[in-house]
Amino acid sequence: MKLLNAAQMRALDRYAIDILGVPSTLLMTNAARQVAEAALELISEPGPAAGKCAAVFCGPGNNGGDGVAAASYLLKKGVKVRVFLTGNRDKMTADTAEMERRLNEDGAVLEDYAGAADVEYYVNHCGVIVDALFGIGLNTALRGDALDAVRLINGASAPVVAADIPSGVEADTGNILGEAVGADVTVTFSLPKPGQFVEPGCTCCGSVRIADIGIPAELLDKAEADCRAVTAGEITLPRRRPDTHKGDYGRDLIIAGSVGFTGAPVLAARAASAAGAGLVSLGVPETIYNIAAVKCDEEMPFPLPCTAEGSLGGLAVYPILDRLKKADVCLVGPGLGRSQAAREIVFAILKEAAVPVVLDADGINAVSGNIDILDEALAPVILTPHAGEFKRLGGNAEGGARLSEARRFAVSHGCILVLKGHRTITALPDGAVCVNTTGGPAMAKGGTGDVLAGMIAALVGQKFPLKDAVLAAVYLHGLAGDLCQARYGEYSVTAGRIIDMLPEAIKTVISSA
Repeated sequence: MKLLNAAQMRALDRYAIDILGVPSTLLMTNAARQVAEAALELISEPGPAAGKCAAVFCGPGNNGGDGVAAASYLLKKGVKVRVFLTGNRDKMTADTAEMERRLNEDGAVLEDYAGAADVEYYVNHCGVIVDALFGIGLNTALRGDALDAVRLINGASAPVVAADIPSGVEADTGNILGEAVGADVTVTFSLPKPGQFVEPGCTCCGSVRIADIGIPAELLDKAEADCRAVTAGEITLPRRRPDTHKGDYGRDLIIAGSVGFTGAPVLAARAASAAGAGLVSLGVPETIYNIAAVKCDEEMPFPLPCTAEGSLGGLAVYPILDRLKKADVCLVGPGLGRSQAAREIVFAILKEAAVPVVLDADGINAVSGNIDILDEALAPVILTPHAGEFKRLGGNAEGGARLSEARRFAVSHGCILVLKGHRTITALPDGAVCVNTTGGPAMAKGGTGDVLAGMIAALVGQKFPLKDAVLAAVYLHGLAGDLCQARYGEYSVTAGRIIDMLPEAIKTVISSA
């Protein structure tokens, strides 16, 4: 699903109005109707909406015009409405002024928020609130009456509908501009925006509804976007041909584990098997080989030379590089430890591998002090850092920087970056970014990252297009977590249970053809 930034949406609006001749007031009334209908749904539970009260907060811009027009629609449905204007009335746009004129004809007035009587009492006793203070063009921190209004809205008990985007959320980044409205429903116009899908802005949006406001569909279809949200229906895996064998589905080589970290390699290997890998070879330090061998039934652990401390030793590089020649993908890092020998092994793999390499956990830590090694890699590299690991790579995953920083890193180093977290971001070397929409807080458990790494390796090893393989793994990982949460609750999901739920998740995306 395409996510358009503020400049792209403004350009679409202008083209529809100036070139195609769509009246701007028609777009506004169409948008307002859908905002009002969302408000009616919230206010009418339980019972009819007629006779109930609504508060509508507007700014002087066109987003405020959407709010004023929504108030008129609510009035016609029998809802008692008070409409409050923050900001300078002299800066009101022509379309917003026209909506105020219509509001007056319908028997209501646009009150100046600063001078309105009993506004706090009214808001605290109304049945629904509409936030139309600012639209997608806001890029400075809220202040003055607008900030006061946002605090009043957030302090009220009534449900909130945001027009296009909650006021205070930056549309392009998801950054919170000081404070932001916490909406229950966001009715966004024509196409969704990045800030509605990435942290922290996505946490303010509630459920996001996409409203058709009258911009021609062919114009929306032609709009180009370098940011997308991966949603249900966009991931498909093909049915397997009957005349295939295990060698057709990837020979995965996983290099992982150390003393004290015996679970990570096993979880990654088991996840690779559950995600369809044909053959999974798991190289671990010989001191933990017996543990891995007991835990792996389908996978094939093998011992590697190690140090007295139980991490990979320098001599391990030779059997690893030998096995690498027969592999279709290599995953390195889960539980590997941070020894000098482990670091040198990671460097050797990157320099010698002719197949894609997935760097996870300590594989990422190994390159964090020498990031230029990524530029020397012969084959595609996929990194799967969480926020802390990304910081060690020189990135910034705080606030609204996640999208831009992930894109910058992937482009700079010609790699695929999977920035894990709520709404995991996958950034591609060509500058495109994709935001995942599955997964939740139940997955905040040790080992879930190892599961994702194994899944990515499995799908890459099956020789799906690299981008498709990574996006599918991220989506299915989150979906399996959601299915686990539905079954076990938020507290009792584990990495192992996510692996056990992968078959159910994968079945939902198998092509019917």
